Amino acid sequence: MATPPSAPAPGLSEDAQGMAAQAALLPYALLAFGVGLPIFVWVAGHAANAAWMSVNLAAFAVGWGGFYAAVNWLKTPAGADLRRRARVHVLAGLVWSLAMASLALFAHFAGPVRETLLLLTLGGAMVCVVFTATWLPSLLIVAPAALAGPLVGLFLQPEDQDIARIALTAAALSLALALLVNRILRAQFALAAEREVLIADRAGQAEAARRLARSKSDLVSTLSDEIRNGLTGVAHILGSAAGGRAAPSRQQVAAALDAVNDLLQVLETTVDAEDAEAGRLTVETRPVDLAAVARDLVQQSRPAATAKGLDLALQMDERLADGQGRAIADPVRARQVLAALIGNAVKFTVGGRIEVRLSIQDDRVLAAVADTGPGLSEAELAAALRPFERVSRTAAGASGAGLGLPLAVRLARLMGGDLRAESTPGLGSCFTLDLPFDAAAGTRPAPEPATPAAPSAPEPTRRLRILMVETDAHAAAMLRACLEQLGHQVVQAANGERAVGLARICDLDLVVADSAEAISALRGLAGAAAETPVVGLTSGEAADAEAILAAGADALLRRPVAVPAIARAVAEAVSPRAPANDGACAA
Repeated sequence: MATPPSAPAPGLSEDAQGMAAQAALLPYALLAFGVGLPIFVWVAGHAANAAWMSVNLAAFAVGWGGFYAAVNWLKTPAGADLRRRARVHVLAGLVWSLAMASLALFAHFAGPVRETLLLLTLGGAMVCVVFTATWLPSLLIVAPAALAGPLVGLFLQPEDQDIARIALTAAALSLALALLVNRILRAQFALAAEREVLIADRAGQAEAARRLARSKSDLVSTLSDEIRNGLTGVAHILGSAAGGRAAPSRQQVAAALDAVNDLLQVLETTVDAEDAEAGRLTVETRPVDLAAVARDLVQQSRPAATAKGLDLALQMDERLADGQGRAIADPVRARQVLAALIGNAVKFTVGGRIEVRLSIQDDRVLAAVADTGPGLSEAELAAALRPFERVSRTAAGASGAGLGLPLAVRLARLMGGDLRAESTPGLGSCFTLDLPFDAAAGTRPAPEPATPAAPSAPEPTRRLRILMVETDAHAAAMLRACLEQLGHQVVQAANGERAVGLARICDLDLVVADSAEAISALRGLAGAAAETPVVGLTSGEAADAEAILAAGADALLRRPVAVPAIARAVAEAVSPRAPANDGACAA
């Protein structure tokens, strides 16, 4: 009786588990042969051809040695190859089959003990059947080969036909039982494989949960520090301005604005990083004029660089400067990555020069930002590319969440590109954004004969009367301040019902509404009021934006609002129409 096979290694196939179980049975098979061999030798001592015993013992020793060699080989790295392992298993089994055939040949000419020796040999062959039962290919090849020798020997003598038939029945029964055991074992192996897959999945889910928990913990820790520091600075500046006898100075207001902008940048980067970690971050690639983006960002960063005494230069390939070809990327994300690289260079470079270099290599466009900053060692550079980690040697006194570079790497790869970094302590760093390039995109067409230009829609430079529908008091105050900063007259409604009432009695140029229901109600009015341009406020969710547009909005404005975004949304909404500022509005 075979002992239960040892537990299979995790993730093994059914064949691998069957061979592993067969290898576990090797010592027991050898023990069975070791017990049976003295009995066979004692009976063979009464044979007519006892001198042949030495030849059979030599064959037996070869089989025994082959088995031990196979056991040792299975423990080597080469034994992990499934194909080689299968061949070794089958060949080792066939060696024993040859040994059984040799013993059957010896027993056939043994004279008076012929029948006894053949039955003992058949018993040894049945040990082979038990040994091969765990793996189906070995059972189908080795077991019949081992049984063939003694069975043929029994059927060669007419007077042994009865015993031969009984032996054949016993052999067939042993094969049938072995096949049944093999089927049960294969079912168990399949269950074990499924169990290992489930365990691996659970382990992966547990690791993902731990990683998410660490990320959330780091997020809370980072945000708490940055928000506390940022808001404390704003509170001190505004408190100083409010407590003084004179009106707040331009310097105080600018300092408060800088602190708020730094805080907003940290929050936006953190939200993007969390979206990337959760797999929610997506990009929409299209041809992008990377040269124009670089010029704009360099122009924006030059005052900060000049204030630190840094020389900020822009160099680019002539083809890019002439508008020949475009990078293939998401316009917003490409700008975000390049802005992060230039912003980091300005932030961490104490003195010297920063260069932004745009070049073309084959079908790729490279945007490199090189600086003469403190530089980073390999370990520091690796830490800088990991989320929520900052290099203490260079980041002291600088704001940030430690997410800019890791997020930039993810965004670059989402756009089909990459972000490479080179740095040397004491000399500086160079970060290179690598993006796909289309030489045919954006090529400037040949100039055409001038034709009278169609009159363009008037820009909303005049003061507009705007109805604002915002249910949140804080958001309404911010939105109203931004609209009034642009010079517009604002009437506020706290809900859609109030907005409909005001729209009936007011001569409005524009409506800014925060819900699809309010917009639908306004579009349902009679007369010219239903044609008033509408800007819909959205949180940024695709479903929310689609609902607002379906309700009749002419333009979208994403929260949180900012003055430039509001100006663009207002211009987009009123561009097909001329503003009508002739009536009065009753509040």
